[in-house]
Amino acid sequence: MTKTQASEGRGARLDPGTVIQAALELLDEKGLDALSTRAVADRLGVRMNTVLWHVKTKAGMLELMADAVIGEIPLDDLPETWDERVRVLAHRYRGTLLAHRDGAALVVGTNAAEPHTLNFANALVDALLDGDLEERAAAWTAWTIVYFTLGLAQEEQAAAHQPLEGRLTASVSAAAHPALHRVLAHLGADSFDERFEFGLSAILARS
Repeated sequence: MTKTQASEGRGARLDPGTVIQAALELLDEKGLDALSTRAVADRLGVRMNTVLWHVKTKAGMLELMADAVIGEIPLDDLPETWDERVRVLAHRYRGTLLAHRDGAALVVGTNAAEPHTLNFANALVDALLDGDLEERAAAWTAWTIVYFTLGLAQEEQAAAHQPLEGRLTASVSAAAHPALHRVLAHLGADSFDERFEFGLSAILARS
């Protein structure tokens, strides 16, 4: 624990922002599995009930953490053309998820209707509406982009701890899985950037 964290926990009056910042630091250091309200309380040098006063429950803490992560996405300096705006927002979304250890797993496990999350969603839907998509198509395309980005980012972060290539090579055979065996060379960890571009282009091509 740093001196700043200790003084915040023992002396200064805690606020939700301080609690969530400590939780995010713990996430980056130890991962999502190690995260708990008790662990955050220990980090701040306070009782668990003090943390719960601000976040109510562990689920509430995770939602606030997910919203704080999304709040790191810049929503300014966006391109004027709608499709480029969507691309930039999607890239920033992915980059922010990957900037935090287990960032994608954190966000995918919550359903935060919090300010930063709503602001990002509004910017994404607004860009799609500017592309003359009707309301349902704009909403569902936004969801498709979010789900795709979350899923791929979660796979990428998991692969950093448990590389997929070795397991696939050992499990996939030309005899038992001929189609998968043919494309095996394109599923490596070095293809995540290209897969993201491919998937995003495929989604926008149908919009």
